[in-house]
Amino acid sequence: MPQTDVPVRPAERITPPTGRAALGLLVLLGSLTAIGPLSLDTYLPAFPGMTRDLAASQAQIQLSLTTCLIGMALGQLVTGPLSDRWGRRRPVLVGVAAYALLSLVCALAPSAETLAVARFAQGFAGGMGTVVARAVVRDLYSGRAAAKYFSRLVLIFGIAPMVAPALGSLVLNVGDWRTIFVALALVGALLATTVALRLPETLPATRRNAGGLATTAAAGRTLLTDRIYLGYALTQGLAFAGLFAYLSGSSFVLQDVFGLSAGTFSILFGANALSFVAVGQLNARLLDRHDPRPLLVTGLGLGLLAALAVLAGALLNNLPVVVAALFVFLGSLGLVMPNGTALALDRHASRAGTAAALLGGIQAGRGKRRPTCRARRRGQRAPDGRGAQRRGRRLPADAADPRPPGPRPIAPVVSRLHGSSDSARTLTLPASSPRIPDTQPGGVLWSLGLHGSCWLGGTASSGRRAIRLDSSSSIESTSARS
Repeated sequence: MPQTDVPVRPAERITPPTGRAALGLLVLLGSLTAIGPLSLDTYLPAFPGMTRDLAASQAQIQLSLTTCLIGMALGQLVTGPLSDRWGRRRPVLVGVAAYALLSLVCALAPSAETLAVARFAQGFAGGMGTVVARAVVRDLYSGRAAAKYFSRLVLIFGIAPMVAPALGSLVLNVGDWRTIFVALALVGALLATTVALRLPETLPATRRNAGGLATTAAAGRTLLTDRIYLGYALTQGLAFAGLFAYLSGSSFVLQDVFGLSAGTFSILFGANALSFVAVGQLNARLLDRHDPRPLLVTGLGLGLLAALAVLAGALLNNLPVVVAALFVFLGSLGLVMPNGTALALDRHASRAGTAAALLGGIQAGRGKRRPTCRARRRGQRAPDGRGAQRRGRRLPADAADPRPPGPRPIAPVVSRLHGSSDSARTLTLPASSPRIPDTQPGGVLWSLGLHGSCWLGGTASSGRRAIRLDSSSSIESTSARS
């Protein structure tokens, strides 16, 4: 088994900041790690508008999501070893500055193909900042202190993928999809300025790797042959896979299968996010009395039991069991992620950048996939608003609607996202329009910007017809491709 690093001598370690400087560094590093979720999720509500504006198919637009994810993984894998050789400040400053410029390139993209290429480069630049942020934490802290610090980062990183789609929808209220990338460019410019002014160099010249590609390759071989490190890294990758499976599929399961309203789903979604963040902060307190490894094992055990409970609840069509199990599962990640990251990086202090790069590459390769509203075709809702699958049957796309003919209202939609009062707004469709349950506002409310199955400007499919909702909640009936 490969040997772990010799502990860094006190004379070679940079003294961690204290007071307000420590808080500022925490916010900065948390913002750098949040670049990934912001890049991947903020523009999701704009997908339908992008398909129209760029005259592209949905698959072509979704390709830009894939290329960004690939670029982010490669950016981490390349930049991590370079930061071990050149120090931390230079790579992260170049990365966030390039991210700002490339976000503007994305905003000006004339075609879906150009956008896909620009998104790859933008993801590469964003990955440069993400990987260096983890390495900086390892430079300053080790053991329990590092695990505590990663727990604090959960406050920022854990919330980012959950609120990013809603932020994108809010931006769409004042502009189109290109405005979202302009906003990301402003975020990148702000981060570049803050890095230049506030981020200290945490890797002294005496601790940098002086070798070339041979040294980098040797460091990579050491990590890949360290089974303990790989175990921690794979644990993190699987934890991220579970998190993003929840983000991608929870709205379909809870709204389409179990028939929850959009308002109820938003409450549950927020409660689960709170569970993740709260347990992460509890983990920081528990580290005062316990080592990171037992807490990691406890989190993995809780996550396993919760996952089995989700499966049991799904098989039994038991909504309370599924809801409670998801709450516990998201909370368990608050124990798994900070402790696993700290334990993985703690074994390789002299090559923290390379170790963080491989860790980030595994996480980015979790295979995240965002389903679209067309996934509803696998099981349409019943006319009474309850999930057809919940009652153990599918509703055929051409099934007759038992309701009387004539105009019918879609469920009232609370329009707080548009700054109006909490009074409801009723929309009306002709009898020939697609069937949408009267009692379920999900497709409409989530299209106004919350993280759900239909995004702002999205398309809610039903059989061979579709309803397209724009930012002002107006409706037009269009043909949906099969």
